[in-house]
Amino acid sequence: MKPLAGVKVLDLSRVLAGPWCTQLLADLGADVIKIERPGEGDDTRHWGPPWAGEGEAEIAAYFLAANRGKRSAAIDFGKPEGAAVVRQLAGRADVVVENFKVGGLAKFGLDAATLRAAHSRLIVASITGFGQDGPYAARAGYDYIIQGMSGFMSVTGRPDGEPGGGPMRAGVAVVDLFTGMYTANAILAALVRRGVSGEGAHIDSALFDVSLAVLANQASNYLASGREPGRQGVGHPNLVPYQPFETADRPLIIAVGNDRQFAKLAELLGAPEWAGDPRFATNPARVSNRDLLIPMIEERLSKRDALEWSAQLDAAGIPAGPINGIGQALTDAQAVHRGMTRELGGYRMSGSPLRLDGERMESDMPPPRLGQHTDGVLAELGATRAEIDQWRSAGVIG
Repeated sequence: MKPLAGVKVLDLSRVLAGPWCTQLLADLGADVIKIERPGEGDDTRHWGPPWAGEGEAEIAAYFLAANRGKRSAAIDFGKPEGAAVVRQLAGRADVVVENFKVGGLAKFGLDAATLRAAHSRLIVASITGFGQDGPYAARAGYDYIIQGMSGFMSVTGRPDGEPGGGPMRAGVAVVDLFTGMYTANAILAALVRRGVSGEGAHIDSALFDVSLAVLANQASNYLASGREPGRQGVGHPNLVPYQPFETADRPLIIAVGNDRQFAKLAELLGAPEWAGDPRFATNPARVSNRDLLIPMIEERLSKRDALEWSAQLDAAGIPAGPINGIGQALTDAQAVHRGMTRELGGYRMSGSPLRLDGERMESDMPPPRLGQHTDGVLAELGATRAEIDQWRSAGVIG
């Protein structure tokens, strides 16, 4: 039995942060019902190319990334009959996840206050750009904008003055993904608390808050020093050497985390005296003398191929690895051994990284077709065949 077996989740979210949260809950065993607009569905169903599948099963690859393990019910809650049905589903759920603008669900009677007034045990997670209050609460929030506003992009990319210098966004929507993870954690905590108190909760998740939180050491560096960390490209603000280096054939990342590892690296590079040099002997000294040390290391690494260096570094206990393309990473021997790609319903997908007692926490249900489970979900509410047909002809469901 998976940890969340028996937990029912009503998913009113779309795009990435909310669906990422509910996919994690589905992987852990929750029954997730995804409510989508008839004829349209989640925006990301149309975010292609690339596309996966054929015919009726064709779908944007983007959608596949965040929607396995869910049942899709196409219900238009903009219509009173549809809103009433979704409220019934909420009444049977343990958790509701939504990412509408603040107050956007109140006109349908689907806001947290209304739902929790009727069902005190219900946990409602609201995901917005800036939270339920504050001067920016009414604004829409998108990952890219939040990466900029939160300072994330100010520490991402090469420094000004270098070729390609300037702020950059991360290659994936990290703020959306982290928000989904934080929200899932909050839901799990609320479920545990409810088991003791009997009361549900309203979870207020904001992309902006999350992006500030995951600045982690960079925010701490600023709060401790009062200085903007700035962009260091592929380097690390607190550790040296901790970056890619050019070898005879391709770049190789070396990540030295302590002085002992640096001494081993110096010996391997044929320069054991570096470990006793006051300019390099300690990490603070190496950070201060970064511009002097890095070219010295790279000059020695350039004599051999990355594969040869990697084997020697590994044997010496010095963390190192290549910069792979995504195809190389997904077909790497370790990724294959750990089963980090899989096929579900004819779609090739990334796998879940979660394992409990050796069992992978991952749903075996492929991402659903739009409205694939509408009739079944309504039947569970007690709707008759005649009612379902009537709602479909009226455009309430798809």
